[in-house]
Amino acid sequence: MRGAVSSFAGLMLMAGAAGAQQSSGPVEMIIPLTAGSGLDVNGRAIAAALAKELRQPVVVMNRDGAAGTIGFGVLASSPADGHVIGFGPTTPISNAPYLVKGVKYDADSFSYICQIFETVFVMAAGPGSRFKTAADVLRAAKEKPNSVTYGTPGLGSVPHLSMANIGKTLGLEFQHVPYRGDALLVPALLRNDIDLAITAIATIREHPSIRALAVLDDARNEAYPDVPTAKELGVQRGVPPGQVGLYGPKGLTAGVQDVLNAACAAAARDPDVLRVITTTGQRPKYLTGAAYRQNTIDDYKFKGDLIKSLGLLDQ
Repeated sequence: MRGAVSSFAGLMLMAGAAGAQQSSGPVEMIIPLTAGSGLDVNGRAIAAALAKELRQPVVVMNRDGAAGTIGFGVLASSPADGHVIGFGPTTPISNAPYLVKGVKYDADSFSYICQIFETVFVMAAGPGSRFKTAADVLRAAKEKPNSVTYGTPGLGSVPHLSMANIGKTLGLEFQHVPYRGDALLVPALLRNDIDLAITAIATIREHPSIRALAVLDDARNEAYPDVPTAKELGVQRGVPPGQVGLYGPKGLTAGVQDVLNAACAAAARDPDVLRVITTTGQRPKYLTGAAYRQNTIDDYKFKGDLIKSLGLLDQ
């Protein structure tokens, strides 16, 4: 593998000559989320692993905003020469096109390199919250609809759809408060501006005063083995965990795609990457580029049906 990956610089030179693009320099990895977020921490570990495999710098660029579509839009319009790749969840592809106006890409606008892990989300309460358990939350929502506020990293995000699906399934109404990423969401929770945050385990583990009330998954999580799941709350079909991996612009040459695929597979096994993934509460799950692409297309169809059923298309 090292021999194949070490040919990356040569492949870039050929791609540059063929496409009249810059033939040398670092690889830029776009992360469509705020610096300091849980996924950003993981992305930087993966960038370091990729740099070892590719034997050249991989520079992280945070291009957040508009539910991740700004960063993915930049990626989709970048030259397909291997100098620009993206790391992040599939939601800017599978969710955001239904909800964000002006999105000019679709699932076929990218090359899929590999999936590295899944992000599991939780319902969490701040240190001054009136809620001690998930049962308290459900009881309050039943007694007074829309009296419970919950923040998420954005409209149409997996956390938003997960909580909206809980409300729809259980016949409850909650008040959604969208934020521009976890970097703004967490301080709001700590200030008690909102009752709950629906966010990644990776995010709340950095703040011991934040309490997980429910894991939004079918199985309990190693990070919070005593915390019930959404399924235990009565939600038989929840929104799947977030799928996270690497992408490139559409049209990568076969040689460049192969090198990036190999580097991504190696990064997914890298001990330092696995340590960061597991200690931040993520679930390692490697998929090839072809499988990752198919999962994203399937997820796009599923999310479309869910978003329509929730009446969110016109928001």
